Amino acid sequence: MARGKTTSVFTTRLERDTRGVRPECLVVEEPLEIRLDDHLIATTMRTPGNDYELAVGFCHTEGLLAGATVRTVRYCATGPASETAYNVVSVSTGGRAPAPSPRLQGTTSSCGVCGTASIDALLERLMPVPGPPVPVSLPALSRAATEVRVRQELFRSTGSIHAAGAFDPSTGDVSLVREDIGRHNAVDKAVGRMLLDGQLPAAGRGLFVSGRASFEMVQKAWAGGFGLVAAVSGPSALAVETARRAGITLVGFLRDGSANVYAPEPGVVSREG
Repeated sequence: MARGKTTSVFTTRLERDTRGVRPECLVVEEPLEIRLDDHLIATTMRTPGNDYELAVGFCHTEGLLAGATVRTVRYCATGPASETAYNVVSVSTGGRAPAPSPRLQGTTSSCGVCGTASIDALLERLMPVPGPPVPVSLPALSRAATEVRVRQELFRSTGSIHAAGAFDPSTGDVSLVREDIGRHNAVDKAVGRMLLDGQLPAAGRGLFVSGRASFEMVQKAWAGGFGLVAAVSGPSALAVETARRAGITLVGFLRDGSANVYAPEPGVVSREG
């Protein structure tokens, strides 16, 4: 299995009138090389753990599978996984997925694969989410946010990691939580798990993200078929435009018992609770 998700270092703790040395728990960040049918497609900085889900989710949300079924996922298809420190994952469709073009640059844990597609390009491969906009229930959203936080084990240990959670927008019940140092990686891990479990498209489901609602977060939610995205922080203008054209309900600044609904446009939301 992959190396540990956390490590410890000694730090100097400064307070008003004192200072002292104490151990501090830190989240681990390591590169993961993702391959699809023996083609290198990306290298991303991630927190070790749920690596298969991350690789599959990335392939799906970036449109690289093109509907092909994932047959196998394994560490390093060219030799023992220990030789690459469990930092290479190979996804196989038996050659049924289109031959991918490799990323010219590695992705980062802070911003992911930025600017790889415009809204028009997304509309060429993704249909708008079917049906009316997913209704907004503030009590349900608040419950989902609280439940995700309770299930963030790495966040409690380190205070420096993001989370993504799949939930029922009508009740707030959370079915899945994944953590990673990268916001986009956390989403890909959740999407990958749902794809492997045959739970995509996630029609009528909500996706909670612990950071801001960037264009990429909405793009990945759209690829997964989610009807609603809820974020602790605010969205970008491009994220709002994307959500509106995708038919995704977009909620931002979900904190302290309040939230903003950015998509659909005001007057289109069917009801609020």
